[in-house]
Amino acid sequence: MLNLDPLTAKKDRLDQLRPFPFEALRSLEAWFRVELTYTSNALEGNTLNRRETALVLEKGLTVGGKSLVEHLEAKNHAAALDWLHSQLKPQPHQIGIQDVLKIHEMILKGIEDQHAGRFRSVPVRISGSTVVLPNPQKVPELMNGFISWLKGSKKLHPVELASEAHYRLVSIHPFVDGNGRTARLLMNLILMRGGYPPAIIRKRDRLAYLVALEKAQLGGSKDDYERLIGKSVNRSLDIYLQTLADDRKAQVELDQEPLMKIGELAKKAGETLPTIRHWTKEALLEVAEVTTAGYQMYAPEMLERVKTIQKLKEKRLTLKEIKRALHEQE
Repeated sequence: MLNLDPLTAKKDRLDQLRPFPFEALRSLEAWFRVELTYTSNALEGNTLNRRETALVLEKGLTVGGKSLVEHLEAKNHAAALDWLHSQLKPQPHQIGIQDVLKIHEMILKGIEDQHAGRFRSVPVRISGSTVVLPNPQKVPELMNGFISWLKGSKKLHPVELASEAHYRLVSIHPFVDGNGRTARLLMNLILMRGGYPPAIIRKRDRLAYLVALEKAQLGGSKDDYERLIGKSVNRSLDIYLQTLADDRKAQVELDQEPLMKIGELAKKAGETLPTIRHWTKEALLEVAEVTTAGYQMYAPEMLERVKTIQKLKEKRLTLKEIKRALHEQE
């Protein structure tokens, strides 16, 4: 369940700092432009890391070994973010179907032009999920209902509205591809119109994000999903407050805790390198980032994940059973 009171309190503190210093605001917006693009695309499998995404967006450079599609995904997402910033004056309830189609069209421009800005006409499935998505013939009607709900939800808290809008859109899955990116952009448009900074769902949170969505879509509780969105909004508020309160002009780092190389993780966990590699391959562990030198980097919480796996192995569970248990704990 979303805990809105702390978010509202931080938003009030943020409002007290308005108008924001120009240089600090410009630095924040530039940083969020790269970070949102990097993370949203990474959630969908794009292999450009944070530094490479910045080079593509800020320097116009191409990165060796990366596909044209990955470069276009970065440029398109950044362009869609720029468009969002031009749409901040109207209130959230004024968003229409054409706005959703516009976001989607920008996401797939030059990649899948035949599908860009168009509702799907074929059945689709979510890879690795048992969720049954709506029949394509129902999509236009469902989208009309979605927009009607959005226009009639003026009294909802902006974070609650943004979270629910994202959930409803990905559950309708109106497009052949680009549903997640479109839904996250729509969520952030609603947040920004409500005076909140955009929410970043980190790459390291991918598994928890997907599992929480699937749990709700299969009829379970939506609490895990809402908590994850709330934490994402909270992190962004903290970044804005820290930067603006200190009036710093330097770039802000999203993650204060350093990432670990695989050897460091193995040593701290008391496991062998082959074991850590195997658990990563089996999706029990998640890689937070791959450096330009090819090193896999793990977030600090992966150490806790390893300890959990070790305890589950003591119960003689198979890897499949451990994976299921981890999903249930997320």
